[in-house]
Amino acid sequence: MLAVIALGGNAFAREGARVGLPEEQWESVKLAAGDVADMIEEGFDVVVTHGNGPQAGLLAERVSDYLSLDMIDAATEGWMGYLIANALTNEFMRRGIRRSPVIVVSRSIVNKNDSAFQNPTKYIGPLYDKETADKLSREKGWVFRWDARGGFRRVVPSPEPMGLMELDLIRLLLREGYIPIAVGGGGIPVIVNGEVQGVDAVIDKDLASQVLANAINADYLLILTDVDYVYINYRKPNQKKLIEVTISELEKYYNEGQFPPGSMGPKVLAAIRFIKNGGKTAYIGPLGRAKDIIRGRIGTKIVR
Repeated sequence: MLAVIALGGNAFAREGARVGLPEEQWESVKLAAGDVADMIEEGFDVVVTHGNGPQAGLLAERVSDYLSLDMIDAATEGWMGYLIANALTNEFMRRGIRRSPVIVVSRSIVNKNDSAFQNPTKYIGPLYDKETADKLSREKGWVFRWDARGGFRRVVPSPEPMGLMELDLIRLLLREGYIPIAVGGGGIPVIVNGEVQGVDAVIDKDLASQVLANAINADYLLILTDVDYVYINYRKPNQKKLIEVTISELEKYYNEGQFPPGSMGPKVLAAIRFIKNGGKTAYIGPLGRAKDIIRGRIGTKIVR
């Protein structure tokens, strides 16, 4: 059984989608390492992916004069991949699991004519109040939108991932028994037109994880984030959690606009696409509870 475990960038951040101190980041990654180790002990082969929204936003705030977004994507792949790999190695040694993680800095192929370049939707960085968001918008030309978590966040272009340049390497690593850590932050967005060229964007890690999962014929897609369930009518009086849902029902809710495009929307869309393209089951639930999620104790299960 093969599972792709997609770790949310916000799940590694403090409240307000802010990157914590180094020791706080280590603590968050330990939860993820426990999830991966639990899945291996349950008999799964695993590929790990991760988000980078808070981390990319922090770097963009501090070094945007020196690094383009594709460079920031590459930097956060190394940053987060290093944290995850160390945490996995330590957890594996503690449990006696004879497996090794390998960081694959991945490039995701996109279409240079993707409409996303004219319609930024991907959240990066922390939550701001309106006054601060307006000030940054005037000073830097950044675009902000309201985040359901309770504030304004920067949004950037998020083109659709069409394929992965490192796919054969990831397959090889799996055959050899390694645990690949791949498509971090959705991968570095590149266009291939005679030569490979990076573009100024951030790819959604859940959609890239789905493309990867289907390409390697994964049985399960497990999206771990900072919420306990997928909800409809989120934060409204008639809010309802979805415990088990078919893709047809979930697609209906998605088309009704139940899931915001910059947060839960891509997770739901990734789950739908994964199963439509041959996957068995997808799960969306909280970081640190992978075993409970696949056993139905928490989280949303998406079935055919």
